[in-house]
Amino acid sequence: MPRGAGRRGGRALSTTGSRVLDLVRTRGPISRVELAELAGVTPAAISHAVRALLDQGLLRESGAREWTGGKPRVMLTLDPLARCAVGVQLGADWVVVVLIDARGAVVARTRVRGARELDPEHVLAGIAREVDVLLRASGIGRDRVAGVGLAVPGALDLDAGAITVSRSLHRWQGLAVRDRLAEAVGLPVVLDNDATAAAVGEVWAGRTAGSVAHCTLHMGAGIGAGVVVGGRVHRGASGNAGPLGRMHLHRSGHEPGPTLEELAAPHAVARRAREAVAAGRDTSVRLSADGDPITDFGAVATAAVQGDALAGELVAESAEYLADAVVTVANLLDVDSVVLAGPAFSTAGSLYAAVVERRLRAELHAADRHGVRVALAAHVADAAAVGAAALVLQEDLAPRRA
Repeated sequence: MPRGAGRRGGRALSTTGSRVLDLVRTRGPISRVELAELAGVTPAAISHAVRALLDQGLLRESGAREWTGGKPRVMLTLDPLARCAVGVQLGADWVVVVLIDARGAVVARTRVRGARELDPEHVLAGIAREVDVLLRASGIGRDRVAGVGLAVPGALDLDAGAITVSRSLHRWQGLAVRDRLAEAVGLPVVLDNDATAAAVGEVWAGRTAGSVAHCTLHMGAGIGAGVVVGGRVHRGASGNAGPLGRMHLHRSGHEPGPTLEELAAPHAVARRAREAVAAGRDTSVRLSADGDPITDFGAVATAAVQGDALAGELVAESAEYLADAVVTVANLLDVDSVVLAGPAFSTAGSLYAAVVERRLRAELHAADRHGVRVALAAHVADAAAVGAAALVLQEDLAPRRA
């Protein structure tokens, strides 16, 4: 867990136990003999670790057998519901709450009104109620919940568990949100930024297997990057790595150019759509009466997928600007995997992915050594919530990788 996060009490896993559990989770069903070979420890150590995990209900004997010419080997598998976690994606427009099992599969989810102008205490109380509803609806007892992961936009103080700067959640700046949510839900809470959380979720679910250097680009109201190198998250000096949206592009003279968010984010696409409609451009896009940028961006994205010419131009322009940043990150960090995540990609994500993939093929510095896999996140709109829950499970079940 990041610094300052609360930790759930209870029996901690040994180093070998954690390694065994991670191997069973990612490679099971698997035998004790195979575990000893992969973990590089003695069969006796594996037997001891497996017995402890069976006693805790985290592992179970699957009933399957593997015959190798001698005594059949009993196969082990994970009980995915033995340990679960809650993930919360705190956004200005939507708050998403999910419950995932130990494999990273979503057991239940809900989405409620965003936190933009609401009183933070009111929002936190509402999140606590939603957590209770999800647990009751899924039949998961609190004793099986390792904790709550909270993904937020903006700059963070991970020691204090607070949002220091957020352009979309002004009322939350300076609030010790991690501890306040822990008090509200009665469970330990881990805090991280939305892009990093989304990246961890992809890794935990095994969707980056084989990748040495991975980047998840998360776009909601803002744009950020979560980077995982060698299976470990790159957090930087203060845990605030990856704010791509603040990157200035296309400098003119001595003045900094517009930021990536001012060119590519949903509100920028919505603004250009309004300007085009006001100028008389023909389009099937129907913009909102109240000028809500998220609603307008959704309308543009839907029309783009359906073949509307103006909408297609607007999304393509946004995607090209976004690709500028992705190519820069890919070359700087030599990544071999890029995932697009966040609510902005929920409708027209495939259009963005196609542009990013094309640009990387043409502009990757190390193209003669490797390619870059480009994909949409498994739970594209809710990736930060799923990833926040995965952060909790990673610390609880595989702290070696945290």
